[in-house]
Order: sequence, then C-alpha cells, then structure tokens
Amino acid sequence: MAPSVTRLPGNDQTSVMSSTVLGLVRASHPEPTAAVTTVAGLLAAGIGHPPGGIATVALTVAASQFAVGWTNDLLDADRDAAVGRTDKPVAAGVVSRRTVAVAAALAAVATVALASTTTPTAALWATIGLLSALLYDWPLKSTPVSVVPYAISFGALPGFVVLALPGAPAPPAWLIGAAALLGAGAHFANVLPDFADDARTGVRGLPHRIGPAGSRYAAVGLLVAATGALVLGPPGPPSGVGLAAIAAAVVIPAGFWYASRTSPRAGARPVAAFRAVMLVALIDVVLLVTSGRLV
Repeated sequence: MAPSVTRLPGNDQTSVMSSTVLGLVRASHPEPTAAVTTVAGLLAAGIGHPPGGIATVALTVAASQFAVGWTNDLLDADRDAAVGRTDKPVAAGVVSRRTVAVAAALAAVATVALASTTTPTAALWATIGLLSALLYDWPLKSTPVSVVPYAISFGALPGFVVLALPGAPAPPAWLIGAAALLGAGAHFANVLPDFADDARTGVRGLPHRIGPAGSRYAAVGLLVAATGALVLGPPGPPSGVGLAAIAAAVVIPAGFWYASRTSPRAGARPVAAFRAVMLVALIDVVLLVTSGRLV
C-alpha cells in the first residue's frame, strides 16, 4: 500500500508567497531595472566611489527602478488586460494591485532614504529623477512631452552618482547632457514594441505622434548624439576607441532591428530596440570608466 501524503496548510501559503514574489519581480521590469542598476554601479566604481558607496548608489537606483516599474504596471493594468498582455502579472491577476501599490510605495521611500545617506545635493537629484519617472507613468505618458521625463531622469542619474561622492563635486555638464540624450533615445526605442497595443488603448506619447519609422530614426540619432557627447565632451582630442563607440551607436541598433525582423520568434515581443539601447549604454559607461577620472 502506498503511503499517504498529508497536505499541509503551510505548503499553500509558501506557494502563494512564491507566486507573489515572482509576480513582483516580473512586474518590476527586471531587464531594464538590472541594466540601469548595472550602469549606475559601473559609473560609481569608475569615478572613485569606495565599495560602500558603490553599494549605496546601486541600491538607491535599484529601489527607484522598482518603484517606477511597479507603478507603471499598476497604472497600466487595465490597458494591459484589454490587449491580452498575459506577460504582465498585475493584469493577469498573478499579483494583486494592492500588493504592487504597497511595494511601489515602499520602494519609493527606500529610494529617498538610501539617497539621503550620501549628500543632501545627491539626495535631491535622486528624488528629482524618481519624481520625473513617476510623472511619466502618470500623466505625461500620453502627451507630446512624454520624452521629457526620460531625459530628466536619465540626466539625473549620473548627477546623483557624482554628487554622492564626498564633497559633492559638480558633475560635468557634458555627462548630464549625454545621459539625458541617452534617456530620450531609450524612450523612443522602448515604445516601439507597444505601438499596436498603445493605439488600441489610447496612448499617444511623442513617439506615437511621429510614428514607428520616425521613432527609430529618433532613437538612433539620440544614441549617436549621446555617445558623441561622451566622446567629445571631456578635454582633449577624441580617442580611436571613442570614435569606434560612436560608430557602434549606429551599427548596433541597426543590427538588432535587422535581426528581429529577419528572425522573429513566434509570440515574442520585439524588444530588440530597447536591448540595443542598453548595450550602447553599457559600451558608453565602459568607455567612460576606462578613459580616466571624470571629476
């Protein structure tokens, strides 16, 4: 006779908890969250933060990304459900809206608290970056100025990292400008996979108003401009590596988009454009941290 197995109530609770945690991770936009946090950590290391400072910068940026991602999915839940986005945990009912709302609020508080352990000016920049990104989630996402929060939040990122150093040195203007241009390019690239769904649900940001082709050109142009600012902004002549990075900012997005069009995966969202932006951003940061001291 086979032994009987008693079903313990705790097993159900563990399963629900695991499902909730996994749902929160998926709702946080894990890929961009990891990419932006990595970029911030590399930049912090490159400009001379000690290990503790690098950890504080990375945790602050990660908390901010969590807050923005969870808020985005919470506010978009009805639209995501209307277009059948089963990959969205809130819209699919995998995690409750209340849970996501509480998580987003806690992450926002953690962002400010962590940033406040650095310098007052750095904490201000981190808070501005967070508020700007939340304003994109609502109400600016569907307006002609939808690109502005991306530019402000990305521009605030290196400002926070530099100002978090002891003595709060002023971040170079070219570094802030390059990050703002990169953020603007990321906005145009990030929206490309969602044009059809956004049209069905009434989202009309700037990329939707200029169309897919215009958004692709805008994304590439802004990526090249951002990389150019990083290469030409610092004192001295540009290096060969820097010029190669500018070329990469043109070639990489084109390669990603071509590959996504010629070898599409069934049922997969075309996220090649955003991945191209993140790859260019990582190349730019590596270029920065290997080119000498920035501040």
